[in-house]
Amino acid sequence: MQNLQHWGEKLAAFGSDISRRNALALQPHPEQAHKPPLRRMLGELGSPAEVWGEMLRRRRAGQAYARAAIPRPVMLLPGFGTRPSRMHHMARSLENAGHRVSDWGLGFNLGPTEERFDLLLSRIEAMARKEREPLALVGWSLGGIFAREAARHAPASICKVITMGTPFSGHRRANNAWRAYQWVTGHEVENAPVASDLAPKPPVPTIAIWSPRDGVVHPRSACGRAGERDRAIPVRCNHLSFASHPGVIVEVLRQLDVDE
Repeated sequence: MQNLQHWGEKLAAFGSDISRRNALALQPHPEQAHKPPLRRMLGELGSPAEVWGEMLRRRRAGQAYARAAIPRPVMLLPGFGTRPSRMHHMARSLENAGHRVSDWGLGFNLGPTEERFDLLLSRIEAMARKEREPLALVGWSLGGIFAREAARHAPASICKVITMGTPFSGHRRANNAWRAYQWVTGHEVENAPVASDLAPKPPVPTIAIWSPRDGVVHPRSACGRAGERDRAIPVRCNHLSFASHPGVIVEVLRQLDVDE
């Protein structure tokens, strides 16, 4: 009887949690939060073809990635709902160029918690000690939020931050992903347990790579304003292409070679 009561309480709590998450996901989109139009969002479905087409074009043209002028230890941080393997092509390309690449060590990026953020900071600091030099962090979308926030807490262990399609500027809901984010994490985007104010620039060189064709994050949110990053670099790709698009990899390699 006690077991039945125990399981009944667990089911009731589970149902309550699902209802709460559904309510978070069904909140109305604020009129002042401009998001990419539906046609761009639907355009994200063509991301695999976009990447493969650009890879084929470069192969036929005999174009190779440049060797690193300044080989660095680099950590790649995946986007929301993705795991490090989604950045495998970028990792391999940076390694072939001469950089020493690692992933963030936290598996799927299912949003921030204080525990996960502390684990990330510990990993960054440990790797910086092992490498005997600070790391460059390259973060895709939500991974870039983690990277910017890590640089605020551990600037001595981080030499620069490169974000790709990261929504750090303007309204927190200026994107097409906030509802999914709120359902998965169980909290509103404005009440994240780690970062309270995303816009101020971290105390390290910070480069924002953004795309006017982004169908998930509004370009202005990923580009940022003067004072919120050091440089903003436009590329032409879909949001879901950032992690493997050759044009983005070329730009990441170029920015890693900048001796700030």
